[in-house]
Amino acid sequence: MDKRRVISTIRTALTGFDKPLALIVFLLFATGIVALYSAAIDMPGRVEDQLRNILLSYAVMIVIAYMPTQLLMRIAVPLYTVGVALLIAVAMFGLIRKGARRWLNVGMVIQPSEIMKISMPLMLAWYFQKREGVIRWFDFIVALVILGIPVGLIAKQPDLGTGLLVLAAGLYVIYFAGLSWKIILPLLGIGVVAISLLVAYEADICKPGVNWPVLHDYQQHRVCTLLDPTTDPLGKGFHTIQSIIAIGSGGVTGKGWLKGTQTHLEFIPEKHTDFIFAVYSEEFGLIGNAVLLLLFLLLIFRGLYIAANAPTLFSRLLAGAITLIFFTYAFVNMGMVSGILPVVGVPLPLLSYGGTALVTLGMGIGILMSISRQKRLIQT
Repeated sequence: MDKRRVISTIRTALTGFDKPLALIVFLLFATGIVALYSAAIDMPGRVEDQLRNILLSYAVMIVIAYMPTQLLMRIAVPLYTVGVALLIAVAMFGLIRKGARRWLNVGMVIQPSEIMKISMPLMLAWYFQKREGVIRWFDFIVALVILGIPVGLIAKQPDLGTGLLVLAAGLYVIYFAGLSWKIILPLLGIGVVAISLLVAYEADICKPGVNWPVLHDYQQHRVCTLLDPTTDPLGKGFHTIQSIIAIGSGGVTGKGWLKGTQTHLEFIPEKHTDFIFAVYSEEFGLIGNAVLLLLFLLLIFRGLYIAANAPTLFSRLLAGAITLIFFTYAFVNMGMVSGILPVVGVPLPLLSYGGTALVTLGMGIGILMSISRQKRLIQT
């Protein structure tokens, strides 16, 4: 009788737990540990620290996975409010490191902008859920204001990478809520024209002494380095040039695990964090990259499947936005390491070394698990 009761309890606990998603996440974590071991072989303690970060991320993921979506709705507004309040506190008396004011000491040092990666889609999904069936054009304006406040505070720190991720997370919710293509296509057209002008006039706009509006100097340098990294091969362009060399030198099959010359001769900067994709590419080559891309595609497809089958508007918007956040993370990181996007300090999800980012991503996976579990519980 006791055995039956235990088995029944376990089955009840696992009801709705999304096993395919859990397997994909596990395989990505395992791939990250393999790459990190090589990247941080001369950095004692990094792999052990990352394993602890992964365990913490899994713990957060499991706790949130068993939260009902109704509870997620209830915490959306308080979490957003706390996040904005902390960002204001950062602007007033945050810690300054490397010229940026991004951290806050509250007994321990935290980076409040990380909170917004999850609280922003939560808040906007809650907002549109409250207006389900009667969403008007004015509601999209209000949503953009809700989005613009934290993005503006993050950009002021300055933190372009996190600001873009928070902006993308909010825009995904707004798009899934029904934003018309009549608005989206003109904005995309403006973006294409702006990029074309940057490329066409790169020689003039990147001259010394030419200042761009809005962007900080270091952000301007990153864009100019993207257009032509050889203009400063030992300075701003060093990251991009060395990572491109590492990716290309991997060839089809790679140089082999622990045998990457660019990696172990210290040519790749930030090799255990933002540039871990260059380490992985050099050692596992095109075939390894194909496997990694397949895992990310499976993660994205599974997330979109969960979103498409979610029972409420709130769940659909939230699941869709969080899934595309993973896409944005991976696309931006691989793009900047490959030299097709500026270097903005975005980690490769579930692979790069880090604590706060892993916990944030664990929260996102946990939310997808929660939405999937709710759907399965309704079906059973």
